[in-house]
Amino acid sequence: MADEATTDTGPRLTHVDATGAARMVDVSAKDVTRRVASASGRVLVSAEVIGLLRGEGVPKGDALAVARIAGIMGAKQTPALIPLCHPLAISGVTVELSVADDAVEILATVKTTDRTGVEMEALTAVSVAALTVVDMVKAVDKAAVITDIRVETKSGGKSGEWVR
Repeated sequence: MADEATTDTGPRLTHVDATGAARMVDVSAKDVTRRVASASGRVLVSAEVIGLLRGEGVPKGDALAVARIAGIMGAKQTPALIPLCHPLAISGVTVELSVADDAVEILATVKTTDRTGVEMEALTAVSVAALTVVDMVKAVDKAAVITDIRVETKSGGKSGEWVR
């Protein structure tokens, strides 16, 4: 099987065929391996929100716990949200949220033993957790900003280890 991300003319998008039509990548010939991906992101918030998160909490309740659960649920729903993602047997998801001086920082790690990676699941976990933080703090900070969502690491499969 040729590497689906390259052709004789160089790199190409894997989710479109030679005519440019969208397609789900055929992963049936790939090996089943342990695969792990981590992604991160930030929600920039006001000093007032930081104070509430470090103190008695925001008016809607435990914002970080709700965002953590939302992120886990988001990872599990990735193929329902991203049209060409494969449904995978997710082995584990962790979503960690920490309060920095100007933001809520989010790190999600997703694991599977399957034929394709879980980068999209990790990115979705971070995105959904970030959206939930915004929802939880919007009564206090309507200007909260989601930023810097990105894959940090991935391992497994033919391409092996990758670190940002």
